[in-house]
Amino acid sequence: MSSDIPPLKFTIATVTYNAGRQISHTIKSVEEQDYPHIEHLIVDGNSIDDTLEQIHHYQERNSIAAVRHEVNCLSEPDAGLYDAMNKALQMATGHYIVFLNAGDTLHESTTISKLAALCGTRRPAVIYGDTDVVNEQRHFVRHRRLRPPRQLTWRSFRNGMLVCHQAFFANMQLAAQTPYDMRYKFSSDFDWCIRILRQAQRQKMECINSHLTVADFLEGGMTRKNHKASLHERFRIMADHYGWLSTLFFHLWFVVRSFLKK
Repeated sequence: MSSDIPPLKFTIATVTYNAGRQISHTIKSVEEQDYPHIEHLIVDGNSIDDTLEQIHHYQERNSIAAVRHEVNCLSEPDAGLYDAMNKALQMATGHYIVFLNAGDTLHESTTISKLAALCGTRRPAVIYGDTDVVNEQRHFVRHRRLRPPRQLTWRSFRNGMLVCHQAFFANMQLAAQTPYDMRYKFSSDFDWCIRILRQAQRQKMECINSHLTVADFLEGGMTRKNHKASLHERFRIMADHYGWLSTLFFHLWFVVRSFLKK
C-alpha cells in the first residue's frame, strides 16, 4: 500500500441494552482481531445489568493489549435500536462500518485483516460476505439460507436480504449520508442496505464480494422474534424501492417456491 494512503480503518458498531448475557462473545470477537486499525463503538441504551461493567473491563484490557483497537462507549437512553444505530453513524471515524450487535461475532480472528488485504488501495461502496448461524452456546447451527450473489446491486434484494446486515461493510462516505429510517421498527436495516447500494450505483462505486464467511449471526434476533411485523415492513420497503406490482409478483413466487420445495 502506498505510504501516502492511510491504512484502511474499520468501525465495528455494537448496539446494546441489558446485553450482559451476550456482549462478552461480541467483545471477544473484536478483541481477538489481529488487524490494528479498528474502532469499536458500543452504543448502549443505559443498561442496568452488568453490560457497562463488562465494557469497562474490555477497555482496560485493550489499553495494554498487544494489538490495541479504539474502544469507545456511549451510554444514554435512546428511542430504540435504529436510533442507537444512527448515533453510531454520527460517531464513526472509520472508512467502513459494520453493525455487529450483542451476541453476533466476526467469524475468525483474521476476518478484518483479510478484508483489508482484499481491498488494497480500492475504496468500494460495500464489502460483503457470507454468514453462519450459531446458537447461544456458540455452536454452529447452519449456513444462512440466503447466500450472497456474485455481484451485489440494489436490485439483488428483490429476492430477499441476500447479504446479512452483519456481513455488509458500508463505505462511510455513503453511510454517513444514509441514516436509518425510524419509521421502521424491525426492518430498517433492510431498507438501509438497499439505499446504500442505490447510492453506490449513482456514484459508480463497486461492491466487492469477499467470498468469505465474515460473521456468525446469533439465532433468534429481534427480527425473528417479531417475524410477522418484520415481513409487513419488508413488503412496504420492497414496494417503495421496486414498485407494488413487482413486489407482489416476487412474494407470490416466494410462496410458490416454498410450496414446491415441500
